[in-house]
Amino acid sequence: MAPTYLRYLFRYCVEALCETFLPAETWRVSLDDRLLDNETADPDLGGYVWGVKCHEMYGAELRPTSEVTRRWSKAVGIDFHEVHIETNAHDLTLLSSDLKVSDVPVGYAPFITD
Repeated sequence: MAPTYLRYLFRYCVEALCETFLPAETWRVSLDDRLLDNETADPDLGGYVWGVKCHEMYGAELRPTSEVTRRWSKAVGIDFHEVHIETNAHDLTLLSSDLKVSDVPVGYAPFITD
């Protein structure tokens, strides 16, 4: 089965927490920019190949309403939700009001320039 490529657009995101799953030693040996692209990464460098054109998502969960989501909802006047996402390198927690999910073509990279 072919992989699915999706874009997740978190609208009105008021908080974002990003923590790494990777140990400091992996970061230390993975700072070379040649490790940024899966297609051109040099395996002899020995570091983690970031492949920043995408991250593999291992899972996502909508967390129960919390004090912080209630506080933002009251202050702004719209509902806010907390989402937790695990990828192959990062643990993400986002507080946003809306989520738009859309299919994107293979190779979609809106922020990559030549």
